[in-house]
Amino acid sequence: MQQLTNLQITFTPAAIEQMKAEQERYKQERVEVMERLKTAREMGDLSENGAYKYAKFELGRISRQLKYLSSMLENAVPQDKPINSQVVGFGSQVTIKSDSDQHSFTMVNQFESDLTANKLSLQSPLGTALVGKSAGDQISVDTPSGTLQYTIVGVK
Repeated sequence: MQQLTNLQITFTPAAIEQMKAEQERYKQERVEVMERLKTAREMGDLSENGAYKYAKFELGRISRQLKYLSSMLENAVPQDKPINSQVVGFGSQVTIKSDSDQHSFTMVNQFESDLTANKLSLQSPLGTALVGKSAGDQISVDTPSGTLQYTIVGVK
């Protein structure tokens, strides 16, 4: 888990809301685990109490997640639109094509990246090659299987 301190991170408003919802879910889960911990503690000998040990483990996991989410939200800066709609940057919707196929992505940070939802990280090799480019530009991306060539079809 990455440690974040005094570092502003740009997120889409939807991602910020998702993190807030996840934080609330963990807070509720913590209450439930605290209750299980209390019940397990009442069972007697803690040295051989599996329910107690598991509840302590879960409480630690939840605490780490809450600390991580709090840090992310503390440093989050919402941005729902690209700064320049002609140039690829955070929030841009980019369409690229190669000889064989065409793909569309929304450019996001590394924490929001999800290729199944067509959200491409600006920090990925493809994202790095796209940043600052415009429609009509050609890019090359080095991959383990060779260099891939793309043309930027559109930027919104």
